[in-house]
Amino acid sequence: MNADQGLFVPLILGILEGLTEFLPVSSTAHLLLAGHFFGLTQPATFVVLIQLGAILAVITVYLTKLGVLIRDALTGKAYAWHFAIAVILACLPAVLAGVLLRDFIQQVVYETPLVICISLLVGGIILLIVDRMPKRPVYDDIYTYPWHLAVIVGLFQMLALIPGVSRSGATVVGAMLFGATKRSAAEFTFFIALPIMAGAFGYDLYKSRDLITADLAVNVAIGFAAAFVVGALVVRYLLDFVSRHGFAPFAWWRILVGAAGLIAILVFGL
Repeated sequence: MNADQGLFVPLILGILEGLTEFLPVSSTAHLLLAGHFFGLTQPATFVVLIQLGAILAVITVYLTKLGVLIRDALTGKAYAWHFAIAVILACLPAVLAGVLLRDFIQQVVYETPLVICISLLVGGIILLIVDRMPKRPVYDDIYTYPWHLAVIVGLFQMLALIPGVSRSGATVVGAMLFGATKRSAAEFTFFIALPIMAGAFGYDLYKSRDLITADLAVNVAIGFAAAFVVGALVVRYLLDFVSRHGFAPFAWWRILVGAAGLIAILVFGL
């Protein structure tokens, strides 16, 4: 980060993180491309750590539902335990893959904007096709998702380790292809994001503990605050938007950004 940029960069990146984390457009891809094309750069650790703001945004918006789920689980309600196991099953594949591939992804894939742009473009086309496919949804209640569907969603979520694929985009596509409604697929991504993102935050904080300076800590705090505020607004209104408009607007945005990035790299050598 250039010295004259001050706190501008972490603020903008925090806003970008909150805006894109729960949309099927890949927040990581947007953050990395903002660095590559516009010089808005921060260490890879910053990108992971500011996700805590987005995690707390979900908790804030879903505080009542989470409280009810915890209460019902503690009192032995079957549906609450069924849902908890479904969330665990959906998270395990990505957790294992993330631990094994973390260094390769951050050191190699994060530094390859061509891969990121291709992932955005291809993922956008797939999301558009799935959104428009004639389907007869079977599952519209996330609390009754069968465990095999949770495992399938988890396997799709593994693909999101590649920047540009999008964690929410991959899980939404996986859920919809196997019978979930658009709204429930989007809502399920909120819940499985909590353990995934919290785990990534904790693991990356531990692995990078010796690299965190006072300046980086300040930048993370600013990015965290921005991600929290903007993320809460997105979570609050996303489900209603998806119910009305589906995922096509996000698919077209992915295609636009991916195509623009490819042109900039392949034609103009940026």
